[in-house]
Amino acid sequence: MKNIVLIGMPGTGKSTVGKALAERLGYEFVDADDLIVQTTGKTLPEILRQDGLAAFYEIENKVGTDLNRTHTVIATGGSMVLYPEDMAHLKQDSVVVWLQTPFTQIQERMPADLYDRGIAAPKGESLREIYEDRRDLYAKYAN
Repeated sequence: MKNIVLIGMPGTGKSTVGKALAERLGYEFVDADDLIVQTTGKTLPEILRQDGLAAFYEIENKVGTDLNRTHTVIATGGSMVLYPEDMAHLKQDSVVVWLQTPFTQIQERMPADLYDRGIAAPKGESLREIYEDRRDLYAKYAN
């Protein structure tokens, strides 16, 4: 197996679990959100506020398709599942694990303004709506 790819809603602990899992397996760890920050020199909230959602999606999509690692635990951004080409690329020789967290716990972990947390979603869309929109995609891509 080449990689372990973690998917799930923001606030499910992909980065925390990913770091612990990588250490335990002797794998590298990479957080796709960190790669976005490194690529742009901006935080996720800055990208969303200054450049807009479409620009964020474009950058995230490129980061996903450019990820070529081996023996790595990859924590994806919560919206990575919106890109079929990224998920097909990430699934190659990898196990995709959906970290499921009850919605009430996710809700407790999120600020009122989702952009403050760097969550990519159309303005005005509620956390519940994001959860409902993505749940089937998480299930579709998870091994």
